[in-house]
Amino acid sequence: MPSQIQSYEARLLRVLEYIHDNPDGDLSLDTLADVAAMSRFHWHRVFSAMMGKTIAQVTREIRMHRAACWLVQEPWPVAKIAAKVGYPNVGSFTRVFGEEYGLSPVAFRNRGDLTGSLPHPQSGDYPMYPVDIETHENRSLAALAHKGNYLEIGEQFQKAGTIFTTRDLWSGARGMLGLYHDDPNSVAEGDLRSHAGIVLADGAAVPDGMEPMVAEGGRFAVLHFTGPYAGLKAAYDYLYGQYIPEQGLELRDAPAMEIYLNGPQDTPPDELKTEVCAPIM
Repeated sequence: MPSQIQSYEARLLRVLEYIHDNPDGDLSLDTLADVAAMSRFHWHRVFSAMMGKTIAQVTREIRMHRAACWLVQEPWPVAKIAAKVGYPNVGSFTRVFGEEYGLSPVAFRNRGDLTGSLPHPQSGDYPMYPVDIETHENRSLAALAHKGNYLEIGEQFQKAGTIFTTRDLWSGARGMLGLYHDDPNSVAEGDLRSHAGIVLADGAAVPDGMEPMVAEGGRFAVLHFTGPYAGLKAAYDYLYGQYIPEQGLELRDAPAMEIYLNGPQDTPPDELKTEVCAPIM
């Protein structure tokens, strides 16, 4: 890879990491240009040309995704969540969130299909999702490791996508896939292990800076989920808490997978399609 492209890629990755690490901080164009070590004018043009979106669009998407996950999975007041993603004014946060997700923060939080975890699953009130039993082949991946809250793996997916974009490697890619190695109900959040992977076509090489991995095939119970990623916990609750026990299926010792059939870069949150794959005997 030419050294100049490598330099710009490193700046992009540095800025994305800064945004993810500081959702409540100063993410102005001037600040991010300083992080990138480029002039304000040139950095904005470089970022937009290489990422296909403006810095403001990417920043807003990262902040609103983090807010959506907290709204569904944390009991915090909306004002606290707004502040944690850089909006001390609840009114402006509500407006921006509504533009991104089509609902107010309170209405989004109250959506039954996103908050389906119940203390008494035997009541049968889980949201229902279509599930198929499928057999998958092994998949070769170029991956980046993530440790910590699964909801924050998006940073690694963005980094992986940036590497493939700056090096013009997408012709050798066959989609995106996440591997989730631990049970978040039994492993401390900070110790959760996962990988953000790009599925490689036969013969495609793993780019420098990414880890070669194999997503092992076999039998899976595959839940078909449509909607914001913030709702995936409810889907997992149904798959592991109701469908698999009711069907008498036995889980095998392999990571859970998420296969992303489209992505937030060009798809509204309610139209995102994810296959949640639980490995079974």
